[in-house]
Amino acid sequence: MLRELSSVFIAIFLVVFLVQLYQLTRGPEAYAAFAHKLSSPGWLAFNLVTLLFALYHSITWFQSSAIVLPLRMGEREMPRNLFVALNVGALAVASLVVLALFLALQG
Repeated sequence: MLRELSSVFIAIFLVVFLVQLYQLTRGPEAYAAFAHKLSSPGWLAFNLVTLLFALYHSITWFQSSAIVLPLRMGEREMPRNLFVALNVGALAVASLVVLALFLALQG
């Protein structure tokens, strides 16, 4: 049930993102006004909750994929916990790379 609820928050976030892209096409003033609305405490809290739901959604996806599609090495099957840990580690590394690129472009 919680996983389905997380999808609703992510869908709302994506709709808001599409509206934000549309505001970008309307000019700097329209985008600045929209960005100012998104900086309110309510939207910041919504984004934080959506981020937590996205992390939850990703981890539960990795857990279910370890069950549905087990990784085999010859005759042996990789332990599910190791499979999940490797996927979460890869997600963390990819996130850090994106953060580093973002920070490099800012400075």
